[in-house]
Amino acid sequence: MEQTLNQYDKQFAKCKELFEKKTIDYGTAWRILRPASLTDQIFIKANRIRTIQENGETKVDEGIEPEFIGIVNYCIMALIQLEIEADAELELPPARTIELYNNYAKNVRDLMIAKNHDYGEAWRDMRIPSLTDLILMKILRTKQIEDNQGKTLVSEGIDANYYDMINYALFALILMEEEK
Repeated sequence: MEQTLNQYDKQFAKCKELFEKKTIDYGTAWRILRPASLTDQIFIKANRIRTIQENGETKVDEGIEPEFIGIVNYCIMALIQLEIEADAELELPPARTIELYNNYAKNVRDLMIAKNHDYGEAWRDMRIPSLTDLILMKILRTKQIEDNQGKTLVSEGIDANYYDMINYALFALILMEEEK
């Protein structure tokens, strides 16, 4: 488990570093997006990954690693949007933005540790395209819950789906790193 935590933290740190740099460049302009729009952005990234995996080539000179990083960061943005009142200021102070990011990163990491215990790191035997498909399935579930105004009968809520997508994306990044 120690190896997993080191790999996990390394990949999450790459995501956070990009998030911090973009926050310096753009502020929190993403706050204008409603959670459903962020879900659609995550869908675009996951769909591009799947297309590249199926076609085996890209026309834009970016691989799938930046897309998995984007999924992690857009999911955290969506979680932040779910927490903050819709009428709150759009521009968050950088320190507050990073504090929120860190809080969600900790929650996601804690969930990963709990699930890894129960599932015995089964993700290590999965293929990266399967992780992509799981992300896409979670996106479709999230969209359905959003279309139902957040109401579910027996299912986890929107936030749980974002948490799972983050972990699947981080697992994919770890597996890609191992393949190098």
